Amino acid sequence: MVDLTTTYLGLQLKNPLVASSSPLTQKLESVLKMEDAGIAAVVLHSLFEEQIIHESLKMDRDMTRGTESFAESLTYLPDFGQYTIGPDSYVDTLAKIKRATGIPVIGSLNGISTGGWVDYAQRIEAAGADALELNIYDITTSLSVTSAEMEDAHVKLVEEVCKQVKVPVAVKLSPFYTALPSFASRLVNAGAKGLVLFNRFYQPDFDLEALEVVPHLVLSNSNEMRLPLRWIAILYGRVGCDFGLTSGVHSTSDVIKGVMAGASVTMLASALLTGGIGLIPTLVDELKTWLVDHEYESVTQMKGSMSAKKGPTPQSFERANYMKVLSSY
Repeated sequence: MVDLTTTYLGLQLKNPLVASSSPLTQKLESVLKMEDAGIAAVVLHSLFEEQIIHESLKMDRDMTRGTESFAESLTYLPDFGQYTIGPDSYVDTLAKIKRATGIPVIGSLNGISTGGWVDYAQRIEAAGADALELNIYDITTSLSVTSAEMEDAHVKLVEEVCKQVKVPVAVKLSPFYTALPSFASRLVNAGAKGLVLFNRFYQPDFDLEALEVVPHLVLSNSNEMRLPLRWIAILYGRVGCDFGLTSGVHSTSDVIKGVMAGASVTMLASALLTGGIGLIPTLVDELKTWLVDHEYESVTQMKGSMSAKKGPTPQSFERANYMKVLSSY
C-alpha cells in the first residue's frame, strides 16, 4: 500500500494537499466538505493587519488627529461601512472549526509590522490553531527604505512572534527579495519552521471610463508554479525548514512536481475555487496511481528527488541554463 503521508511544521498529514487561505477556508461548512473530500489540512482565511489596527489605540489616534480644528475634516476619513472589522470573530471562527474537524487547522496573519500581531498570534494559538502562517504582504514604495531595512524589519517581526507562541510558525513570502536564500536562512534562524513560496501580489487595473484604480483578481494557472518550484528546489536541503508550495497547483502533475522539488505540502486555492472541492479526491486517487505506476512506496521517498541538492542536473536551476533555454525556442 502506497504511503501518502507527509510531515509539515511537525504535523503529521495524511497527504501533501493543503487548502491555502481563501474564501473556502473562511466557513466551517466548506472546511468540513474539504475534510470529507480528503484535504490534509487547511490554512484559514487571513486576519489582516488593518483589521487589528482598527481595534488599537493607534488607529483611534490616526482617525481623530486634527478633527478638533476642522469639523468638516471628519468627512476625509475612509468609509469603513463595507470593511470587515472582526479580529475577535476570526478567533471565534478558528476555535469553532478546530472543534469540528479532525485535521490540522493553521491560522493566518497578513501584514508587515509587529503592532497587534504578537497579541493575536497568541490568541490564535489559544483558540486551538495547530500552527500559524505569517503572510508578509509588503510593497515598499518609499525611496528612502533600503532592502536591508525592509528585510531586518521582517526578520524582527518573525522573531517576535516566534518567541511568544509555542505552535510552529511558517512564513509566506513574495519572490521579490534580492538574495532570497540568505533571507530565507535568516527567517529560519529567527524561528520559522516553514516557508511558503510564493505569495501572489494582486495587481490593480485602471478603469478608463471612471478614471479610477480598481482591484483586479486573476486566479492562478499551472504556469505560475514554475517560480516557487525553482526556488524550493534550490533551497531544499540547504535551509533547515519545511516548504509549502503555493501558486499554480492545479493538477496531480503539479503536486508531484512540488514534492519532487522538496515541498512537504502543495497548497490549493485557485484550483478549488475553479474546479470545486470535488477536485480533492481526484488528486488523491491520481497521486496514488502515479506513485504505484512509477514504483514509489511513499511521498517521502519522492520528496526532494529533483531538487538542486539531489537531482541529476543542479545547474538547471542556475544561470548556466539561461542560454540553453533561449536557444530551445
